[in-house]
Amino acid sequence: MQVRLYLIAVLYALVINSGLAHDPAAAASSLRRWHLRDQTHLRASFLAVRNDTVLLENSSGKVRFVPLSLFQDKDQACIRERADVIGQLNRPVIQPVTREQTGEPAPWVLLMFWAATGAILLPFMLRKRGKWMLSPVLGSFLLLLSFKNGAAERLLGTDPLFIDSAFAPFKPHIATRWDDNWFYVESNGLPTTHNMMVGITKWQQQVPTPQCYIGNNAWQIPLNPVLADVPVPVNQQHFLRGAVAIAANGVPIFNPYTNTGVDAYLDGQLDQWGGHSGRADDYHYHTAPLHLDAQSPDILPIAFALDGFAIYGGLEPDGAPMLPLDTNHGHFDAAGVYHYHGTTGAPYMIGNMVGKVTEDATLQIIPQAAAQPVRPSLTPLNGATITGFQANPAGNGYDLTYTRNGQTYHVEYSWTTGGVYTYHFVSPSATTTSTYNGHLPCVVTTAVNELPAGAYLTVFPNPGSGRISLKTTLTNIRQLTLFNLAGQPVFSTSESLDAIQTDHLPKGIYLLKISTDKLEFTRKIILQ
Repeated sequence: MQVRLYLIAVLYALVINSGLAHDPAAAASSLRRWHLRDQTHLRASFLAVRNDTVLLENSSGKVRFVPLSLFQDKDQACIRERADVIGQLNRPVIQPVTREQTGEPAPWVLLMFWAATGAILLPFMLRKRGKWMLSPVLGSFLLLLSFKNGAAERLLGTDPLFIDSAFAPFKPHIATRWDDNWFYVESNGLPTTHNMMVGITKWQQQVPTPQCYIGNNAWQIPLNPVLADVPVPVNQQHFLRGAVAIAANGVPIFNPYTNTGVDAYLDGQLDQWGGHSGRADDYHYHTAPLHLDAQSPDILPIAFALDGFAIYGGLEPDGAPMLPLDTNHGHFDAAGVYHYHGTTGAPYMIGNMVGKVTEDATLQIIPQAAAQPVRPSLTPLNGATITGFQANPAGNGYDLTYTRNGQTYHVEYSWTTGGVYTYHFVSPSATTTSTYNGHLPCVVTTAVNELPAGAYLTVFPNPGSGRISLKTTLTNIRQLTLFNLAGQPVFSTSESLDAIQTDHLPKGIYLLKISTDKLEFTRKIILQ
């Protein structure tokens, strides 16, 4: 039996190599011009349709995953027709027009293969009660063929180290960690590289306070995003509450439209950074934080959507000028991975959610981190323009300045470590004070991924310079790699080391990735 199974495998391999295997030259000969709704086009060969996503292959053999809804009507009809053929044939690709186009083996090759297969399997066909029963050997063989086809499917999983590199420039003010399914971002929701609120002309009298986006209330980015059958629009009907993305500096990003259905930017509700405070005194952006492009390398995302896909600024990940955007406000890269782009005009960042998300009855994506108010929300103050905003000397509050009817006013507010929030409303004629008992100010903890239980690693000095020492009880280390924030390895070894020489490296933040036989984790290293 083992000999016969071996012969079957050899025969199958011969047939695969004779034409059933993928041939880039054959694919190139069947390229077709596909027209998209944004007036761009793709030249590629059709492979398959899965969950309303079309798989196309270009002349270099790279596969792209394009939502069916992005194609023009005529091409959609063509794609559906081919999908029907696929369904009828129960094959992952369409019935070939010619053998030359798809590399299908000649009929005599298939005839020899099946004849030989039948001769080998015939002794194992059992006749019982007048019926032929399928041998376990043949069943196993067919299962092997099925497994081969299924194993070719491409996964969209995202390397957490890549996501972490986008947030690294803003540590230790934010923290990151991850498990098998989610990447978690912890922050207090306040930016550290720019002020807030200045320039708002329609103000609801809310002011920024630190939030507790930590622990079980951290922001969650899926590590295994799934393309939606039909992308859901980010508009006046969807996602009107909560965030649709998290910026690289830990500030949440909301729908461009407020819960009243107006464009927050055009309505004068946003500061010069595209943000404002919500009814819970929670600061957030409503437009793409393009200013983050200047605070981190251009090849890093400025944010991640809550569907799991990256958001870039005005350049492509390779530093090239931004390519034309589709109706979702992004596109697929050469590797077939989708990403969005931020722009200064509507829809600013995300036109439609390309990835699958869950929207609850309150029109927000879940899971969603929650803001905690410490006082009742106020009403709009007509005629007010915010002109100044600065932190107080103690670092536990702010002074917001606004003008109205030619006069200057202040809101001076602060909080204590015990969770007491005090607001002084200063007018030209008087000062009123309100005090509230709210949540305790949160402390963002370590900005590195948690080590697995039982793993012991010390990196010192950190921050350091010249030479970084390592002390560990880990065994069977397979690879030790030091990455810069561009995701490029600057040092790598498979040997056990007690130190890394770093005097030749520029100052900045690096990520040390260590892989053992069973574990893989990262540590942040700062060179100064």
